[in-house]
Amino acid sequence: MIDIVTRNLKEVVTIEELEKLLQKEEKKAYIGFEPSGLVHLGWLMCADKVKDLVEAGFNVKILLADWHAWINDKLNGNMDAIKTCGEYIKDAFRAMGVKNVEYVYASDLVKDDEYWRLVLKIAKETTLARVKRAMDIMGRKAEEAEKDVSKFFYPLMQVADIFYLDVDAALGGLDQRHAHMLARDVCKKLKMKKPIALHTPIISSLQAKERMDAKMSKSKPSSAIFIHDGYDEIKKKIRKAYCPEGITEGNPVIEIAKHIVFQHFEEIEIVGISYKSYEDLEKSFIRKELHPLDLKTAIADYLEKILSPIRQYFEKNPNNLQKLLNYMQNK
Repeated sequence: MIDIVTRNLKEVVTIEELEKLLQKEEKKAYIGFEPSGLVHLGWLMCADKVKDLVEAGFNVKILLADWHAWINDKLNGNMDAIKTCGEYIKDAFRAMGVKNVEYVYASDLVKDDEYWRLVLKIAKETTLARVKRAMDIMGRKAEEAEKDVSKFFYPLMQVADIFYLDVDAALGGLDQRHAHMLARDVCKKLKMKKPIALHTPIISSLQAKERMDAKMSKSKPSSAIFIHDGYDEIKKKIRKAYCPEGITEGNPVIEIAKHIVFQHFEEIEIVGISYKSYEDLEKSFIRKELHPLDLKTAIADYLEKILSPIRQYFEKNPNNLQKLLNYMQNK
């Protein structure tokens, strides 16, 4: 089971704790998402990881962090739009094949006095400097909280989510590391369970050349492939993607091959050559035996095979997606 849980992860904190946890019959994990826009390939990677956890015997909760999205000014802070997006996210995970999980809204958690007691207890054990460092979990700079103090609550609430839900493991992208480490640091003082942190890689923006640390973003459509994009749109975006010959670092097309395509196919074929592993493809690309254009064409084709069933789900269940799109177009 350890191989199933750790595959396609960037980091586990700690592997020794995870090995002990896997010996237990009851195991709980969670991952949180802001309902704030359309779902892109990075979420597919997380969905695959959720399925791995379910297969490994975890009870998994998916937190629809509507209050967090409100604090973070997503969808203009319109809670009706945020709730619509939450229901769309449920559709997205069903479309991506996620089953046997529990969905929880943050707005249900905050009704309990105990939740806010936890938030304040965490605040009492945390310095302002530490909270500021953790603000990158919400894609914000610390200075932004100087004019909106509510943003300081975000990292504290994310840690409270972990304790309140009483989970053994917290799953998230590597950008969630600061919050997970804060939870691990304060848990002993609060006499709470120490969460194991499971971190997925971050897929770079398709326009990564503009900023090497940029990631796919739902707020920048040209930077991301959305899970219900049509085949023509997929080809168009991949064709324009940053993909320097022979260079793999910060190359979003290579990252998609590694973290998405090779997670769904044991081998892929490009211009008549079969690659039985990502490592084989990477070596060929670094040696410049595999041309970026050929790679792009193949990756677009394999993404279509992965995403077409998801698109078909939304064609049959369009309501929440359409409501969200209407809001985004009319805001």
